[in-house]
Amino acid sequence: MSAQTVESRTSTENPSDSAGTSVDLGPASGLSCRECGQRFELGPIFACELCFGPLEVAYDLPLGDPEALRKQIEAGPENIWRYAPLLPVPADVADKPNLNPGFTKLVKAENLARELGVEPGKLFVKDDSGNPTHSFKDRVVAQALEAARAFGFTTLSCSSTGNLAGAVGAAAARAGFRSCVFIPHDLEQGKVVMAAVYGGELVGIEGNYDDVNRFCSELIGDPLGEGWGFVNVNLRPYYGEGSKTLAYEICEQLGWRLPDQLVIPIASGSQLTKIDKGLQELIKLGLVEDKPYKIFGAQAEGCSPVSTAFKAGHDVVRPQKPDTIAKSLAIGNPADGPYVLDIARRTGGAVEDVNDEQIVDAIKLLARTEGIFAETAGGVTVGVTKKLIEAGLLDPTLTTVVLNTGDGLKTLDAVAATSQATATIRPSLDAFRDAGLAH
Repeated sequence: MSAQTVESRTSTENPSDSAGTSVDLGPASGLSCRECGQRFELGPIFACELCFGPLEVAYDLPLGDPEALRKQIEAGPENIWRYAPLLPVPADVADKPNLNPGFTKLVKAENLARELGVEPGKLFVKDDSGNPTHSFKDRVVAQALEAARAFGFTTLSCSSTGNLAGAVGAAAARAGFRSCVFIPHDLEQGKVVMAAVYGGELVGIEGNYDDVNRFCSELIGDPLGEGWGFVNVNLRPYYGEGSKTLAYEICEQLGWRLPDQLVIPIASGSQLTKIDKGLQELIKLGLVEDKPYKIFGAQAEGCSPVSTAFKAGHDVVRPQKPDTIAKSLAIGNPADGPYVLDIARRTGGAVEDVNDEQIVDAIKLLARTEGIFAETAGGVTVGVTKKLIEAGLLDPTLTTVVLNTGDGLKTLDAVAATSQATATIRPSLDAFRDAGLAH
């Protein structure tokens, strides 16, 4: 536990007795261990004191009148705060300085569907490149920021493969926090610039993401980290809840219906597990009809510890050393890997991977069919979708949602070599004809 951890109480008798009352995080009633179920008060803690399992936010959800809740959500702001009754945030969250991410486009991908052999009207791309810093990380950071406010932190920080660093820098600037973020030293230049431009401190660590994450864990336990909120470490239970909003939006945008199939990229695995949690909450609340759905995880071949475990039938995810152009997914020891395996198997889905060449091909395929320029993680999900269809694992007749989690302008190097000018000509019609372009 960190030096700034609040004193926590556990309870084995009445779980509701252990919920903190001094912090206003809306319907959040406490923290619960994902392994042993032990309850803790709300606070900046992320691991169970009894079994060291990960902690999750537990809720008193607004059960009882689904139609009234649906109308309340639809009348809310066009960002993630329309779902405030289902998130660990105060009721007045929309009035606080925040980047207000979310409610990004769900694109009916008819051209891509034709290329992949999917039935018309059945394929959708959830394009989260439309968020303020052009990745889904704005969702999770917005959540973590509200927890940081509640717990009195003054510095916002993270370990990051790039997108998160930019999201933290931007959110901190907007909210008046100091920021200091840590990244591997060899990230794509576009992500380095985007993380640095917001004026916070950006620190490159010699090593990969797992090395960065270990360093941050040490800093949390040191007096140097006093007053620091690490969004994906000591604020991780709250941070992760931001990914649920992807599930909420997808279902609302489909007319309050569950998709039949989802293809989700895997870095730490938190996004996939929280999307599943969000879908289960919507079912519990009566906002969507309960029916089966399948969740498919997508990894890059050069960093595919979860895919490797799934294909081998293992329950344990063995760490790998990343070597892939999909650096935003390059987490060799994913914290939520075992839970991803559980969800894929429980829902009848799968975890698959694609190599760097397939990633580039998929980026270009999505761009030329739907006008969506995805970063490498989006190339992974589209590439895996294609591979799953060809293998007969993904049903092309069912409603399928593929996630694009970031903007291709951040990973230009991946496609630069094969995406150049068609021709360079003199400014004359004859030159245009001679180049074979007049057709």
